[in-house]
Amino acid sequence: MQNPPRWVSTSGDVDRPNAARLYDYYLGGAHNFAVDREYAERSMRHVPAAAMVQHSRAFLRRAVRECVSRGIRQFLDLGSGIPTAGNVHEVAQQVDPTCRVVYVDHDPTTVAHSRAMLRGNAGAAIAEADIRDVAAVLGTPEVRGMLDLAEPVAVLMVAILPFVPDEDDPAGVVAGYRDALADGSVLVVSHLTCDVQPSVVEELIGVAEGTVMPMVARSKAALEVMLDGWELLEPGLVLATRWRGEDELETGAEAVAYGAVCVKRPTA
Repeated sequence: MQNPPRWVSTSGDVDRPNAARLYDYYLGGAHNFAVDREYAERSMRHVPAAAMVQHSRAFLRRAVRECVSRGIRQFLDLGSGIPTAGNVHEVAQQVDPTCRVVYVDHDPTTVAHSRAMLRGNAGAAIAEADIRDVAAVLGTPEVRGMLDLAEPVAVLMVAILPFVPDEDDPAGVVAGYRDALADGSVLVVSHLTCDVQPSVVEELIGVAEGTVMPMVARSKAALEVMLDGWELLEPGLVLATRWRGEDELETGAEAVAYGAVCVKRPTA
């Protein structure tokens, strides 16, 4: 059996795979290079990575539409990667062109590429910041210039918390954004789990162990702790493919992540 790929760069070196471009390839986008496509194909011999990413993106689209239906017109997408293939601004602005979206990523190459892609869209921008530093994210020129934090904002943490290890206090990160937002703000979250399909998820984590972006899966109970102070919308914290996903196709990777959409509870 061939060894799985063991290293992914976020440096922008066109001779090495880049995590954001890999996601783009899995989503059927065109913002990737031959080295990314080769790495992705090798990965998919071990895990259904493309199906996982596509399920995650489908959940994101459903959640964004729910946010817009609730009157949310401001979005903060944390750990966004390249905003391509049905990303937040496309979905939200299709419903209401006045929606404003700020993407956040820490990789300078991803940010530079994204800025070029978003040029000409006055309602979308990307900020370069580490999502673990709440004050730094909310203090970026893009957030300060485009979002009004006195009004409800939808914060999107879709498939990003698995990259925040326990020592970086992911629950504290979620709470930091919660405390900074106005009542009525919304959290959209999804997270890798071994609760249902452990062998598939453990294989994915094994592939990622040798990369610069190792992942951690968490249980439903661990995720519930992170959602303190948030009111879950129906159907609650469930498998992401089952969060209002009646039309999801069966791919064999339906049960690898939980998803939820929550509203910030009024402060006492």
